[in-house]
Amino acid sequence: MQKTVKDQLGNEVMFNYPPKRIVSIVPSQTELLFDLGLDEEVVGVTKFCIHPIEKFAAKTKVGGTKKLLIEKIRDLKPDLIIGNKEENTKEEVELLMQEFPVWMSDIYNLEDATKTISQIGEIVNREPEAAYLNHLINAGFTDLQTLAVEKNINKSVAYLIWKDPYMSAGRNTFIDDILRKIGLQNVIQKNRYPELNLSQLQTLNPQLIFLSSEPYPFKQKHIDEIQSVLSNAKVMLVDGEMFSWYGSRLVKAVNYLFHLQEELKVH
Repeated sequence: MQKTVKDQLGNEVMFNYPPKRIVSIVPSQTELLFDLGLDEEVVGVTKFCIHPIEKFAAKTKVGGTKKLLIEKIRDLKPDLIIGNKEENTKEEVELLMQEFPVWMSDIYNLEDATKTISQIGEIVNREPEAAYLNHLINAGFTDLQTLAVEKNINKSVAYLIWKDPYMSAGRNTFIDDILRKIGLQNVIQKNRYPELNLSQLQTLNPQLIFLSSEPYPFKQKHIDEIQSVLSNAKVMLVDGEMFSWYGSRLVKAVNYLFHLQEELKVH
């Protein structure tokens, strides 16, 4: 049967319900679909949709999140494409919308993420599974917020996502919200992902500097480089998936962030 829903950009999306041929063009949402119990229904994913690896290996790759292989998507004849405003390019999404039903998410905080899990659960006929995931996520992050207060974490942080130039996660980002949820104060006041240099970082004087594992693959040598300039800060590598993937990975993120809080408590 046909079903019509509104996506998070306000677009009306009409599709065959439940969808049998889904192309997912956002890694965290691809993982969510698999964790909701879908398998054969997901026919196409991006080259970055690496979780779970055995599912990734078996699916058709349709390019990268910002450079899709449109012809490959056409060949798959999807009855639903699931994307995200930030992860995918407007031009490619609008092109796909001319030919296929495309449902888009728009996520800035944890509450947006759990809403997205519920809505995707609804459109793929997996509402109980989505509700259970949200139960685990909400309970876990409630505990993290309580622990942040009890352990008096309350440290200032800069979260870097890129080098040459350095780029940081600023306000109005999902990463910023997750930092706040675990008791950390982002020193970056600008919105989205502003560029900055090490002298500006010195002026901001954060107690912590997190170097994300993605999208830029920061390594120990980058810790050493930054530490030589900001000797008073604790510079550390963090798992970017645990701060920026907003699907079912949030269940795993709770445990990771708990251990991070424990580590920060002793510094």
